[in-house]
Amino acid sequence: MIRAYKFLMRPTVGQAAALTAMLADHCSLYNGALQERRDAYRHPSKTSIKYGMQSAQLKEIRAFDPERQGRWSFSSQQATLRRLDKAFAAFFRRITSGDTPGYPRFRGVNWFDTVDFPKDGDGCRWNSTPHDPVTRVRFQGVGHVKVNQHRPVVGKVKTVSVKREGRKWFVILTAEQPEPEPLPPTGSVVGIDMGIANFLAGSNGEFVPNPRHGRKAAAKLEAAQQALSRFPRCKAKDRTANHRRAAQEVAKLHRKVRHQRLDHAHKAALRLVREHDVIAHEDLKIRNMSKAPAPKPDPETPGAFLPNGASAKAGLNRSIADAGWGVFLTILHAKAESAGREVIAVDPRNTSRQCPQCGHTAKENRLTQDKFQCQECGHNAHADTVGAVNVLRAGLVRREAQPA
Repeated sequence: MIRAYKFLMRPTVGQAAALTAMLADHCSLYNGALQERRDAYRHPSKTSIKYGMQSAQLKEIRAFDPERQGRWSFSSQQATLRRLDKAFAAFFRRITSGDTPGYPRFRGVNWFDTVDFPKDGDGCRWNSTPHDPVTRVRFQGVGHVKVNQHRPVVGKVKTVSVKREGRKWFVILTAEQPEPEPLPPTGSVVGIDMGIANFLAGSNGEFVPNPRHGRKAAAKLEAAQQALSRFPRCKAKDRTANHRRAAQEVAKLHRKVRHQRLDHAHKAALRLVREHDVIAHEDLKIRNMSKAPAPKPDPETPGAFLPNGASAKAGLNRSIADAGWGVFLTILHAKAESAGREVIAVDPRNTSRQCPQCGHTAKENRLTQDKFQCQECGHNAHADTVGAVNVLRAGLVRREAQPA
């Protein structure tokens, strides 16, 4: 299996400048390749340019501009061109599926934060000084950079990436490892219902409260964004020192909220994986759930629209995004795979409207957000717990129906 590791780097002032230049030059390469594809498509011949054609031009590009392109790793530049190729592949795939995707866009210098090295030892070297007590990673054109390695890397390092987050630099490794030993069985199964009032509700009656990290930071974010809005919009090179500090403060607050969500998702998923052998959850279509409501034209007044609840839906969408269900489910599946646990996704329809006692399904069964009372048998319970019980039952039925 492949596992990723992320470590903080501590570059010197000169190394940080070199890393910044590396990102800028790779960004220039990405934008140049994108412009070439756009020009080729606009040509009357409708020429289609692929990755192989652009990769073959790298040798000439490096010879023509040795100061900006020739000093960096050839394989990392190929990875940047593959990144553009994947963006186009995803664009055409979404068109084929009937979606309305946006065309791949040019990247600004401040929005291009990652450079990939496809192979350890080709343009980069992890633990480049093994006899030094300080772990270092070497990048071509940058040198040996100190790394704060807070845990050991198990397995053979396959790829290395450098990433900028604000003023910090990170190295991301992927290592090939043998399959881990599964956790001992617990004999426990659980269904979970994800929500807004409670982050998770278990079929065993347990609840995980919703931390609402985004809402807690909303006041600080609003103040920081208001301070940033006082500056006129301009290119990064034309920003004043105060403008840059205001932008960095907004980015810092967003980054903190993202890290808090990740931390909460890791802890909640780890607890479920340690305590249960089988975990069933709703197969939520989060993107569809957070769509804005369609406008309602007023038939009596051309050009006017009727109220469609967009304001209330916007608040619900913010709460859905703040909960971070998608991130949690991704982490849950990854941890369950490593621990030898089974995770089952089930259809979420009517899970909170069906009585677990008699099976009666009706919208009226759910009296309020947290109260459930069956209109047939009178069963009372917490609505989220009822949903989790029904999710577990559906998951066990699907598990038994699967061929061995």
